Amino acid sequence: MKKSTKGLIRGLGLWDATALVAGTVIGTGIFLKTTAMAQVAGSPGWVLAAWVAAGALSVAGALVYAEAGARHPEAGGEYVYLRKAYGDLPAFLCGWTRFWIGSPGSIAAYAVAVAAFSRDGGFPIDSFPGGGTGFALVLVTVLSAMNCMAVAVSGRVATVITALKAFLIFAITFGIFLASDTGSLEYVGAAQAVSPGFPGWSAFGVATLAALWAFDGWNGMPMMAGEIREPKRNVPLGLMIGVGSVLLLYLLANLAYFYALPFETILTANSSDHPEAPSVGALAAATFLGPAGQGVLSLAFILSALGAMNATVLAGARVPYAMACDGLAPRWLAGLTPKGRVPARAVALQAMVAGLLVLWGTFDQLTDYVVFASWIFYGAVAGAVFKFRGAERGNKAWVGEYRSPLFPVLPAVFLAMTAFLLANTLYTNPLGSGIGLAMIAVGVPAYLWIRRV
Repeated sequence: MKKSTKGLIRGLGLWDATALVAGTVIGTGIFLKTTAMAQVAGSPGWVLAAWVAAGALSVAGALVYAEAGARHPEAGGEYVYLRKAYGDLPAFLCGWTRFWIGSPGSIAAYAVAVAAFSRDGGFPIDSFPGGGTGFALVLVTVLSAMNCMAVAVSGRVATVITALKAFLIFAITFGIFLASDTGSLEYVGAAQAVSPGFPGWSAFGVATLAALWAFDGWNGMPMMAGEIREPKRNVPLGLMIGVGSVLLLYLLANLAYFYALPFETILTANSSDHPEAPSVGALAAATFLGPAGQGVLSLAFILSALGAMNATVLAGARVPYAMACDGLAPRWLAGLTPKGRVPARAVALQAMVAGLLVLWGTFDQLTDYVVFASWIFYGAVAGAVFKFRGAERGNKAWVGEYRSPLFPVLPAVFLAMTAFLLANTLYTNPLGSGIGLAMIAVGVPAYLWIRRV
């Protein structure tokens, strides 16, 4: 098996890469976030528009990342791109944020969601030592241990889980359309008829940001570019196939929700305002499965969240590993297992941080921090592509390699939309976004200290 420049084994092919994208993206958001979006958007039409906006933004981001990934196919993803474009400090802050908020925050959120889905399905997790929190901690430990095996094994696991959960979501979606006891297009028409019209750019931005959690993770696969075969081909292809497929799946699922349930029922499903209520996905599926199908339904939700959690554990640890290789993190994090060549120490430390976040934050808090902090650096990567293009003027060496289409319009629009969403989040959620900014800022003295030692 061919090794990459940093000693990792290139054991993942195109479908493994695609499964990592789709497997990381498809998690909990499709079952939980539609209600929060409906509460601010006010009608099915604007909820669907927010899903399309979030999906289009994610596809645009994936196309921009694909060029950066094809240019620099190394472990570390956006950390590598920012280091090449801007130098060590911005790259360090990106890796710092990914390590302390992005990856472990996502892992913790998925673990908390699995515990909630298990409880909804009637599984006796409250009798588990520590209840749902203890159960979530065990999940973090087990999946992290599993990802200390050879990367090809973890990649196959991601592929199988992604295929299973995509099949289950399709089955639930078409089951609702074909066999729902209450399904009716009148629900959509009635909700749209009383719609107050466009909810305003601020509310629409909040709805779009909520949808972006359901799409978050498309950037994870480029972090593993050092372990993907033919990365200049498979990284961009995997990103485009994975994100495009997820967007189609999400739109179908949301149409099914609005077909199966009155809008008033969707508004009172599980959310911050109704934390004990069943999720909108569970309510919609129950219209054709009935109460007896709740256990099976919960298993589908659990499988979806576990798949995303597994892919995040797999990809996230490559960032501190890459930083350690560059001297921007403790050198011992660059250690690889002798046989599988996996950064097991980085995986273990990531698991410890995720465990602390399980003890500290709620699901909505964790997802808010992850999305806001992550999109700061997604925008920075789009700026890096402009810098790469400027540096190659007159240089024909890159002709024939993958290039982001519609340049410079596509990355410019992506940058503008990212700036709007971040500014709107600062306005609508100053506490949560302020905490995210503060955690990033703490990385500056940490960088200066590491540079001195």
